Amino acid sequence: MSAFRLDGLLRLRRLEEDRAAADLARANAERRRAEERRDATADAIGSSALDRADFAAAVAGRAALFGLYAESVAYLASATERAEQAGAEWTDARRTVRMLDKLAERHEAAEAAAELRAEQLLLDEAALRRPDAPPTQPSTSRPPTSSPPTSPPSTNMPPTTEGER
Repeated sequence: MSAFRLDGLLRLRRLEEDRAAADLARANAERRRAEERRDATADAIGSSALDRADFAAAVAGRAALFGLYAESVAYLASATERAEQAGAEWTDARRTVRMLDKLAERHEAAEAAAELRAEQLLLDEAALRRPDAPPTQPSTSRPPTSSPPTSPPSTNMPPTTEGER
């Protein structure tokens, strides 16, 4: 059986797919951390109970928290975009691997069919041979042909000549 000629490319594409899957996992983990950070900041903003004495400090603190929240939202958007891009790269890598896998399967099927054809030819040839006869060789001479037997003219009719017709 001959080797699949694109086997090296298939291995390379599988490695690229694995790398893209790892990138996707890292991007999704980063996105989850960004969501957790945003949620923690939102909780800090909402859980602050202020009294009148701390109002001035609270205003400055809230301004800083809202800035941090805006930064967290921007970071989440960036992480989401990177995760989507990594997902698209993984999808492309997976599509390429699947395409090469299908080519490899077709190659294997063609090789198996060729093997079966060759085996069938051997079996057919073996079935045509007589057990005691040597293998047949195709002959180039034609067998002698015999002309059909001619019957003598009947005696009831007189022989005809060319002029009588």
